[in-house]
Amino acid sequence: MKKHNYIGKTREEAILKAQEDLRELEENLIIKEGKSQKGGLFKTSKIEIEVIEKRELTKYIKEYIIKLLKDLGFTAQVELKNTDESIKYIIYSDNDALLIGKNGKNLKALTFYVGLHVNKIIGENFKFTIDVNDYNKKHEERLQRLAKKIAKEVEKTKIDVKLDSMNSYERRIIHNALADNKKVYTESEGTEPNRYVVIKSKED
Repeated sequence: MKKHNYIGKTREEAILKAQEDLRELEENLIIKEGKSQKGGLFKTSKIEIEVIEKRELTKYIKEYIIKLLKDLGFTAQVELKNTDESIKYIIYSDNDALLIGKNGKNLKALTFYVGLHVNKIIGENFKFTIDVNDYNKKHEERLQRLAKKIAKEVEKTKIDVKLDSMNSYERRIIHNALADNKKVYTESEGTEPNRYVVIKSKED
């Protein structure tokens, strides 16, 4: 993965040089502020930026995941899905169950580790998700079905229901699944790492 350096009188000028050279829109570039060169008596100040193309980074992450899994003893393929909404890496391995772990614990650890590595390289967070054989997608669909099922019970009984503790990603799925429900609403309660969602009946 290449890192490109550009210098301009202003940050905007340096970015423009990067766009022209790489033939990319600014939104497709990761731009990190470099060293500022102070001007002397007859010299103007200059700004240096470091640029990485997002498409190069997404390829690098895929190659890094493949290498990491190989080092861990997995035989796996990684499919890259790059949509307008997100960048997703889907792993198909010879032992999906072990790679996922109980309640997705190993998959979460893998995602965190790769994210940490990428953050160290580019100096900022880069949003992407890692899935194993669509586990996260299926898990999300299960949570949505659970939310709607319990919501119907709360509608009938008018009794609030507290769900098991969940991470922020899972809680957001529950909240979004019931956001437009006219009979119930959701609230997160408790403290990390034991925060949970409560599905409550709306007053008539």
